[in-house]
Amino acid sequence: MTSSEDRSPPRTGQRIQKIMAAAGLGSRRACEEMIRAGRVTVDGHEACLGDTADPRAQSVEVDGVRVRPPTRTLVYLLNKPRGHVTTTKDEAGRPTVTSLVPAQPRVFPVGRLDRDTEGLILLTNDGDLSERVAHPRWELEKTYVATVDGVIRDATLRRLRAGVQLADGPANPIRVRILARRKASTLVEVVISEGRNRIVRRLLDAVGHPVRRLVRVAIGPIRDDKLAPGKWRRLSQAEVTALESATVTPNKRRRRRAGTLAASEAPARRGRRA
Repeated sequence: MTSSEDRSPPRTGQRIQKIMAAAGLGSRRACEEMIRAGRVTVDGHEACLGDTADPRAQSVEVDGVRVRPPTRTLVYLLNKPRGHVTTTKDEAGRPTVTSLVPAQPRVFPVGRLDRDTEGLILLTNDGDLSERVAHPRWELEKTYVATVDGVIRDATLRRLRAGVQLADGPANPIRVRILARRKASTLVEVVISEGRNRIVRRLLDAVGHPVRRLVRVAIGPIRDDKLAPGKWRRLSQAEVTALESATVTPNKRRRRRAGTLAASEAPARRGRRA
């Protein structure tokens, strides 16, 4: 361990975690954990949170391997099939989402979908974009379509829209609407802006309607109904720009939601099918 007296922290350049995230080593939060764990050095000195460096003039290393800036930014859109785990490596040997996209340049998944959930997920080597899409403080909407057991009645729909208390705190979906009611099941759309573990499944289970199938169909403005399961494509620059523009401050989100929630619910009620 290098003492603070021996260290000569760089005072110009970019934050160390930003350099690491841009190189495809993970989200900024994941890179911050690597720094806290003492795995990162700058010119041979152990890095601390808050340190900066010039990645082209100084040697930033993780576990003894130099971090090199990416030659280009990549953002892939993948339609995740059921059974794949959202990680770069799985100790149990289960198939991963990264096995479905090119191995080089290296990318990492943005946020998580649980193993049984299908649908759209982003993979990128851009740590800043990953942070904006995945972190709940940016409140980017994610849209899911769930097939659940039983018929969701109007009283339950109102309860879902009002928010449901779960073991780890309240779940407050931005929008909920019924897409179809069948004899023994319901197709329901849920829009949320948080990423707690299995949040949509737990929300619907809490009101007595366990999920049979769950598919994420949109990430903010990004949607692709033609992308087959297991297939991927690169986002266009226009799509990346739209994705970045979709992030808003929490206060703005609350003001906008207060003004539009009632309007968004009315068409949903008219559009329900028995």
